[in-house]
Amino acid sequence: MRADRLLSILLLLQAHGRLSTTELAQRLEVSRRTVFRDLDALSGAGVPVATERGPNGGAYLLNGYRTDLTGLTEPELEALLAFGGQGPAADLGLGRELDQASRKLAAAARPRSAGRLQERVLIDGGTWFRGARVPSHLTRVQDALWSNRRLRLRYRRDVDRVVERIVEPYGLVCKAGTWYMLAGVGGETRTYRISRIEGAELTDETFERPARFDLREIWATQVGRFRNTAPQRVAVKVRVDPEVSAQFNRIVGDQIIERSGDGVAVLDFPACDAAVSPLAAFGSRVEVLEPQELRDRLAQIGSQLSGLYGGT
Repeated sequence: MRADRLLSILLLLQAHGRLSTTELAQRLEVSRRTVFRDLDALSGAGVPVATERGPNGGAYLLNGYRTDLTGLTEPELEALLAFGGQGPAADLGLGRELDQASRKLAAAARPRSAGRLQERVLIDGGTWFRGARVPSHLTRVQDALWSNRRLRLRYRRDVDRVVERIVEPYGLVCKAGTWYMLAGVGGETRTYRISRIEGAELTDETFERPARFDLREIWATQVGRFRNTAPQRVAVKVRVDPEVSAQFNRIVGDQIIERSGDGVAVLDFPACDAAVSPLAAFGSRVEVLEPQELRDRLAQIGSQLSGLYGGT
């Protein structure tokens, strides 16, 4: 459509300053004669566009003229306004910038577009039972990411095991409200959950980010590998002593999918074996109510420990 082509010419000149009519014709896939007609139409509509002949000539906008048009269609503006949720952007310290960008998009949209989806659609990326708490070491990871500096980590692998690593941060991913870092270690790309980082120190050592590293592709590969190897997940119902509630939330809070009264909670684990270590660490302060398989496994461990340490 000609209206779309006129808008394209305006945005091209606004972005590049000066373009030859030949280049405009190539970009728009039309003839130079059509470009000249379109430039005349823009001028007739009040747009201060001019042309000059010669090697350095071309079409350009007079006096640095700029339009408030974004080049986005009405549905495109609606989509950006609807999905411009705070969540991850605020975690990264970009909440204010996102608000400003949303206001500018709203100003560029028709009044009906600016409010219609925002009034009817809300995107909430948080979980039901976990507060919107930004991982304490996310900022430090960002610093390492932007500066290509190695990061010395203390990382909790399990409830009773903390490891130290020097990693090369390649990217950050926010999945379902949980932040992950993809980092290079010993020539391999590994995934670390940010909330499990207990210490992070920037080193003075820089590294070369892999030239062909594609964050989306690598993440998709990691997710696919996990899904293909993970066993069927299991829901674990427990009763938690109030005295260890804070510690319980800190260690296994990411697994909580449901809470009810009397300290009862339901947790999601990839398998019963994955729940044994973190829950056994609480001793009698956390009672497993379901499934029976996990109760039997913990009872067996308790019996073995009692036999080992029960008496002399």
